[in-house]
Amino acid sequence: MSSLLLADGDPWRALALVDPDSDLCERIEQTGSAVLQLLGSGDEYLADAFAGLAPAPGGIFRLAAWEQTSAGPRLVAAENWALLGLEAADDLGWSRRLTFTVDEAHTGADDAPLHHLRGRYRTLEG
Repeated sequence: MSSLLLADGDPWRALALVDPDSDLCERIEQTGSAVLQLLGSGDEYLADAFAGLAPAPGGIFRLAAWEQTSAGPRLVAAENWALLGLEAADDLGWSRRLTFTVDEAHTGADDAPLHHLRGRYRTLEG
């Protein structure tokens, strides 16, 4: 996923730009759902593995504890997450724009999510 935008409303919406040839895009369009979760400090290796930049012996889902939700697997340690329903999909530039409804959202005490900027991981301090 290269970009993500949340739009408030009733219901809230999430818009994501993804590689149209990616397994993620294909899976979301097949199932019509996704789980959005914010990673925190200490999740850098997991982020690299999901990006294909770090090895994941046995598969990426063996690197952490997950629980199954109605929208797909959710990282147990993630404090901030949402269950999304696919509303629309179309092409935008070289990306696939996926528009979701936010069907369920949970926020925790972690107010410093991990982000990647200029080749390094950082946290946004609240």
